Amino acid sequence: MNTQRFRHFIAEFTRLVERAGNDEKRIHAEGATLLADIVRHDDWLPDEYAKPHAQYYQQYLLYCDPLERFSVVSFVWGPGQKTPVHNHTVWGLLGVMRGAELCHRYDVPTPGKPMRQHPQEQLKLGEIDKVSPTVGDIHEVANAYADRVSISIHVYGANIGAVKRHVFDAASGTAKDFVSGYSNTTLPNVWDRSAEVRATL
Repeated sequence: MNTQRFRHFIAEFTRLVERAGNDEKRIHAEGATLLADIVRHDDWLPDEYAKPHAQYYQQYLLYCDPLERFSVVSFVWGPGQKTPVHNHTVWGLLGVMRGAELCHRYDVPTPGKPMRQHPQEQLKLGEIDKVSPTVGDIHEVANAYADRVSISIHVYGANIGAVKRHVFDAASGTAKDFVSGYSNTTLPNVWDRSAEVRATL
């Protein structure tokens, strides 16, 4: 595993949020470049954070900034798996590292009325998507394939697994509170640089 690549990504994203502060446009623009670079290289994600589940898509926390300014998550989609219609409440970036994803965006609902659905989009290998309350925050995401796993890497402007968000009934616009949590209880150890240091002895 190329843990150095992921360490570099974390460091660069930390510098970005320190420089950008609350400038979402800057984070989306510069962060998309950082994310596009790392998802182009499929050599750093540990196998245990790339495992699908037979019934449910998996949301593995890979890193959370100590001040919870951003988190990095791998989403692992089994064949045909999809999310409910949901929002995020914070900025987010999504990059496809394996396979492809389908996305339906929705307008903010009017309670009691069907939600307006936008045409389906396909996010292909290496492509980046953006979400936030300012650019469009409600969508439904699915694995584009019925016979293989897809994996995307997401970066959010919070500890996303602990954020109170909403799932929606598209037919009625009704919102229900939810907190996603994570599929894992341990994080990948990307900080052990002992082998690199030993090589210099």
